[in-house]
This record gives sequence, structure tokens and C-alpha cells, in this order.
Amino acid sequence: MKIKLLLFIFFTNVVLASASHIDTLRVESNCMNKSIPNLVILPDSYANQKEQFPVLYLLHGATGDFKDWLKKVPDLAKYADLYNFIIVCPDGGFTSWYFDSPVDPAMKYETYISQELVAQVDQSYPTIKGRHGRAISGLSMGGHGAFYLAFRHQDIWGAAGSTSGGLDIRPFPNNWDLSKRLGIYADNQENWEKNTVINQVHLLDGKKLKLIFDCGIDDFFYDANNRMHELLLERNIPHDYTARPGKHNNEYWANSIKYQLLFFSDFFHSGNEGSSKN
Repeated sequence: MKIKLLLFIFFTNVVLASASHIDTLRVESNCMNKSIPNLVILPDSYANQKEQFPVLYLLHGATGDFKDWLKKVPDLAKYADLYNFIIVCPDGGFTSWYFDSPVDPAMKYETYISQELVAQVDQSYPTIKGRHGRAISGLSMGGHGAFYLAFRHQDIWGAAGSTSGGLDIRPFPNNWDLSKRLGIYADNQENWEKNTVINQVHLLDGKKLKLIFDCGIDDFFYDANNRMHELLLERNIPHDYTARPGKHNNEYWANSIKYQLLFFSDFFHSGNEGSSKN
């Protein structure tokens, strides 16, 4: 009986030792003058400190926080082990939309994530320090944020994704605190035009950034995603786009992220040359 118990304890410890590890990394943000928590999921091979890991940044949606992705998709820890990369889930504020607000100086999430967070992650963990070792994606507001940040900072991220992303915010002037971030649409149209990601496509040359995005056909952001797809086709920008049955909900995102993680794994392990095909 003692032998069986010892064997049970031994194998339990082995399983726990080989499981992914979840950290909370707090970053002191100078640009926003506050401490910001970020969830970091480390693969089981993290114990091998000689290895350097690629990093996927996953942005949450409106009203979420840094724990949101793991709540919606508990298998994220398993996926980090499967694909052997670090997953970082930043806290992007309740409704930041991940840009530097032109009307609220306290909201500078573009600066925070692209400068302060990336630098702190690279300093705190054994990461591959370059765009070929970084990708970014997100859901809903986070989908807009991921494309917005990647389009504007192609020197930082080499691949970007969006699931159910709010890729054109202009049709929603009264939703998700957007007027607090950009000003009332009727009086601040230029702010809205400059900060909706569908108007950032001119920054792409079709070579530096690999893109994947998708949306459910019953999602209220479906039209914006289709228009982004058509615009990228018009501009000859390679990308992967999928429209599948689904709504703006956890069930859809838990399914979608599986395809995106495979896409990013291929990016990390393919030499990162060129861009994806349409």
C-alpha cells in the first residue's frame, strides 16, 4: 500500500512539474503612471532556461481584463505546452480600444503595450527578441487592438490576428465608451477616422506582416470584417480570412483560437519569410 501511495505521489509530482506555469507580471507604466497586471502562460519546457521562446500577445475584449482569455478558453495553458511558446494576456483596460486616446491623456495603451510591456516581457523571460518571435491577436475590441498595434508597429510584431474584431469602429459611435476615448463622433470625426483600424491598411506592404482573421456570420462585426477582407484583396495584401457559422460569444472564440494558434505556430517555426496566402 505504501509503495502504491509513493508511486501515486511520484507521478502526480511529475505531471505537475511538466504542466504549464501561469504568472502574473506587473508592469509599472510610466506613460499611464500606474501598475498594470498581465497574465503570462509559460510552456512546460520553460524549465529549460537555455531555450528562448516566441511570444503570442492575446488582447481581451471590452469590459474584460487580463484574466479574460483564460476564463473563456481554459485550454490556453494546454496550447502553450502543445506549441511551445509563451502567451501574454495584457490588461487593456475596461474599454481602452488599445490606442493612445487623443482626448484622454490617462489612456495610452498603444504606448504601454508596444513599448513598456514588450520590453518588460523580454527582460523577465527568455524570449526571442525580434519581430520574427512575436505575434499578436485578440477578440472583439482586442481584435481591433491587435491589428491596430501590429499595423502601426511592424518592427515589433511579425504576425497578427483578430477574431470577431471590431475592425471598423465608426458604425458604433454610442457603444463601448468609444466617445470617451475619441470624443463625440459628430464633433471629432477626424479622431475616429485616424483610429479605426480599417483606415490603417495603407501602412501594409504585403511583405512584413502575416495576417489571419475570422468572424462569425451572425456577429454584429461581420460586415466590418468582410469589408476589411475586401480592402486587403483590393490592395493585394496577403492574408487568411475565414467567415464561419457563429456569434459574438465564448463558444465561437474557443473554436477560433485553435486555428489561429496553429497559424502562429507555423509562423514561429517557418523562418518567417514572406507573408501568408489569401
